[in-house]
Amino acid sequence: MESKIIRVVVIAFFAVLIMVASFAGGVFAGINLPDNLSLPFSIGRVEPTQSVVTPEVNATPVDRDTLFQPFWQAWDLIHKQYVDQPVDDEQLMRGAISGMLDSLGDPYTGYMDPDQFRQANAPLEGEYEGIGAWVDPTGEFLTIISPMEGSPAEAADLKSGDQIIAVDTVSVVGKDPNLVLREVLGPAGTSVVLTIQREGTEAPFDVSIIREKIVIPLVTSKMLDNNIAYLQVLQFGDKTEADVRTALRDLLKNDPKGLILDLRNDPGGFLDTAIGVTSQFIGDGVIMYEEHGSGEKVTFTARSGGLALEIPLVVLVNEGSASASEITAGAIQDRGRGTLVGTTTFGKGTVQSWSTLVNDQGAVKVTIAHWLTPNERQIHGIGLTPDVVVELTEEDVAAERDPQLDKAVELLLAGPQ
Repeated sequence: MESKIIRVVVIAFFAVLIMVASFAGGVFAGINLPDNLSLPFSIGRVEPTQSVVTPEVNATPVDRDTLFQPFWQAWDLIHKQYVDQPVDDEQLMRGAISGMLDSLGDPYTGYMDPDQFRQANAPLEGEYEGIGAWVDPTGEFLTIISPMEGSPAEAADLKSGDQIIAVDTVSVVGKDPNLVLREVLGPAGTSVVLTIQREGTEAPFDVSIIREKIVIPLVTSKMLDNNIAYLQVLQFGDKTEADVRTALRDLLKNDPKGLILDLRNDPGGFLDTAIGVTSQFIGDGVIMYEEHGSGEKVTFTARSGGLALEIPLVVLVNEGSASASEITAGAIQDRGRGTLVGTTTFGKGTVQSWSTLVNDQGAVKVTIAHWLTPNERQIHGIGLTPDVVVELTEEDVAAERDPQLDKAVELLLAGPQ
């Protein structure tokens, strides 16, 4: 079967894991998953195509001086009484912001310190600087899942399961793997020495690696057998729409019988990108609605110039398809543009707005709205149910089988029903 496609699907899932732990404070996105994992998806705010203006909501003004008297009292007590002086005022300030946002009880609203914010932006920008490896920071040590192809990590012969127990000869035993990850990342051209503990190897050993700029693929594409085009979107980042258009131009030169859009394990990204990508398949009309707490309802419509408006289309989705990828899949399903195949999607139906803080103190992300499909379905916590449900088991992956992809090909070859 298409073993490379299966590998990309699995790696996409592992890519989620590295970002999960990078933002494990729940500030990027926190969701109910086994073992309390979270997926790093967010929909960034863009200006709407149309809007309906509603009256302002009355609010009682707050006397901030009076309200914050207990806060400053606590601040002073810490500076006067805490045993380990001096305290870090910057850290206290960041903790106060984090606690304030956490008190809202919304897993998608939160604070990122400057390091976390830079790490959060890297996947959406499609590049970062480091060693080029997918990692799992949920265990005792930062653990290599797999090196990226052509990366410094691959050249250094790092392997799946390798545990990083020291960085630059300094032990990280007992240290949060998320903090270790920050030490592994660094400017291109600089070196880092990782002490590796590998199963089956008698003693730990050192590996010296020169960091590089790592380009994260956001889109992959190829022609399958039977002249079927295949396009996979791994994340809705800054460059995704342009990459999708480039891939579609190349694929359509082959005059394919149909197109498979693979959104499996795509954790989402920017709202503007979702509208742009969806517009490649839907030429006009509603793509989604956005509902605000004030009652305001915003309509987002397709942009002109789509490249794949007529070709028969099947969209692959699964439980890892979330946020922006659900916007695209939901619009295609509701508008009757294509057939959804796979398993029920994650169900991330809210929109977040990012705001950077002054003095390079990171950023806050605030949930500002719910979004609805063109048929005004609210999918938050529910997900999208595929038109054709097909499971992909661990046994399938181990055997390099992809029944979801097989079904998509079958539907396209069968033609209109």
